[in-house]
Amino acid sequence: MEKLTMRYFLYARKSTDEPDRQILSIEAQLTELRDYAKKNGLTIAREFIESKTAKEPGREIFNDMMAQIEQGAAHGIVAWHPDRLARNSIDGGRIIYLADTGKILELKFPTFWFDPTPQGKFMLSIAFGQSKYYVDNLSENVRRGIRQKLRNGIWPSWAPMGYVNDRATHTIHIDKERGPLIKKAFELYATGRYPITEIRDRINSAGLTGRKFNKPLSVSNCHYMLRNPIYYGVMRYNGEVYEAKHKPLISKALFDKCQEVLNRKSKTHTKTLKPYVYRGVFRCATCGCFITTETQKGHNYMRCTKRKGPCDERFVREEDVDKQVRDLLKGVSLPPALAADALDNISKEELKAAQAGEEAAQNLQDKLVILTDQLGQLLDLVLQGAISQSEYVTKKAQLVNDKKEIENKLAAFARQGANRFEPLKRFYKLCVDVGESAVSGSPADNLQKLKNIGSNLIIGGKKINLKFNFPAEKTRELRELAEFSSAKFSREKIWRPLRDSNP
Repeated sequence: MEKLTMRYFLYARKSTDEPDRQILSIEAQLTELRDYAKKNGLTIAREFIESKTAKEPGREIFNDMMAQIEQGAAHGIVAWHPDRLARNSIDGGRIIYLADTGKILELKFPTFWFDPTPQGKFMLSIAFGQSKYYVDNLSENVRRGIRQKLRNGIWPSWAPMGYVNDRATHTIHIDKERGPLIKKAFELYATGRYPITEIRDRINSAGLTGRKFNKPLSVSNCHYMLRNPIYYGVMRYNGEVYEAKHKPLISKALFDKCQEVLNRKSKTHTKTLKPYVYRGVFRCATCGCFITTETQKGHNYMRCTKRKGPCDERFVREEDVDKQVRDLLKGVSLPPALAADALDNISKEELKAAQAGEEAAQNLQDKLVILTDQLGQLLDLVLQGAISQSEYVTKKAQLVNDKKEIENKLAAFARQGANRFEPLKRFYKLCVDVGESAVSGSPADNLQKLKNIGSNLIIGGKKINLKFNFPAEKTRELRELAEFSSAKFSREKIWRPLRDSNP
């Protein structure tokens, strides 16, 4: 049988974000690995060189190498250390699985021993685990260091525009060239006379460029700069603010003034319209367009906007609409005395319900105590051997279910309380309120009350039509019935000769 010729892939990796400087550069790794392969007579089929972190899966060159190994292009890998191959569980597990299936026969490391035996694969998994632990622990240490810097008032990242990093003290200082330009930008914008585009053009022409590639600042860069509180001594990091110890570029008063200007200019400005009360409130009954208002010869007229085309709906004067609104409000109102009696009765019922609720809740609490005692007694009986385990389980389940049901009822009492009377009380108060508003309220107030009692406001044939809400609709029906009955009684009553015989 012909002996298998071992072919190896050489893999060298150096991550640009790894802070541990003791790891060899890619050039040094290649030199060491080539010498190692030559001394040990290893046949290198191909070299794979990658500059990417191994903290997460997804390295293109590494995946290409593993795919070729799966296809049989090589049966071994030469690397400086197992942590060059994997620092995450997925890539490490993939290598071990290929070793299990015989796709990888040998792994050669100048600084680590591997043998494709159970012991060797176990030691390799430990090495991969240590590499992952190192990365995870390093990340946590970095985050902890950032949090501590923020608590100490030290900016933990690259200095923002207008400041420079001091590598000796690990703090930031004002940039003598860019700092005054940024301060001038704040001062100019706080006046409110310059748009953001002009501020950008001025500071760009003065030589203020971005930190990367020295490109001119964009409008979004200027917005971010004017919104950044770091310039008055407050650091904002991951949505949280911290007090800073570096010297501020501007005062907080100047920063606040710029925020006022930014907020004012960020609002859209539309053409001011004459403040008609009913503009855009009603829709046309014929075509569905909005009803608008216009002034002609000293009177306000309401008409269809006719946005969808010609419409035959005629105009109506605003004072007529105002009178109809008042009549509609009167139609769902109640006399104050009647509403007061109703509210007084509700208060009495509310008091009775509260007392009954307290009694019911106390009864439930007493039952809950009894059930708790029964559960304890039941446990004593099974421990004493008075009942069997199956009887205990059955009885306990029943008691627990009963206890849970009572707890749910108590929770329902706590949630409900006296709130069930609140909608009715608000309704009676609204009935009195709309009646008073119909007599002395302003058109704007009356319109708001009308929206509270109904919806789908339309005008057709110079008449207002709407859909009343449930309580208001019932009140309107009762008032109409009462008025009809009263009118009928006045028409049909017969006066008898004797005074006491008259109804």
